[in-house]
Amino acid sequence: MSAVLTAPPATKLTPDDLLHLPDGGKGYELVDGELKELNVSFLSSFVAGQTYFALRTHVGTSRLGWVSPEGTSFRCFPDDENRVRRADTAFHRLGRLTADQARAEGHCTVVPDLVVEVVSPRDLAYEVDEKRIEWQEAGAQLVWVIHPGRQTIHAYRADGTVRLIQRTDTLTAESVLPDFRVPVADLFRLPTAGV
Repeated sequence: MSAVLTAPPATKLTPDDLLHLPDGGKGYELVDGELKELNVSFLSSFVAGQTYFALRTHVGTSRLGWVSPEGTSFRCFPDDENRVRRADTAFHRLGRLTADQARAEGHCTVVPDLVVEVVSPRDLAYEVDEKRIEWQEAGAQLVWVIHPGRQTIHAYRADGTVRLIQRTDTLTAESVLPDFRVPVADLFRLPTAGV
């Protein structure tokens, strides 16, 4: 009688394991104990940077809170303490993230008030939606899903409403940052050679 060979169970990674990877696991998230490579493109990173800059400029002058750039890791999901996600940009109101929490090493454990996800050409729609739902279930008040290819933004609010924002519209952050306003076209405007 021959023995049946079985593969050893896969080892599940922890958030600490992710931090100990080269570059702190940059370019990866941790879902169900497995590394999940982020899909990025030059254009999606550029738009994420434009969005970060617009938020940072607004928040910086009035010191309203913390704006995190692309790549910041978050371990703030109550249904799975080992899940780590990376938003393309995020904002915490000043009173929600303390200086001591910001100085702490490792993943941020406070859910952002505003999360920005920029869709890349290789992103699958159901994965983007899954991630958006995770942010909202964790407590994010507003999630922007930005589509550079279509030059549109879907704004998902905590009250369950969704707004489609077009290139010709002005982007606002409603109750999270009431005075924030930026023309959507500015987020998608590409540099051009000067004359």
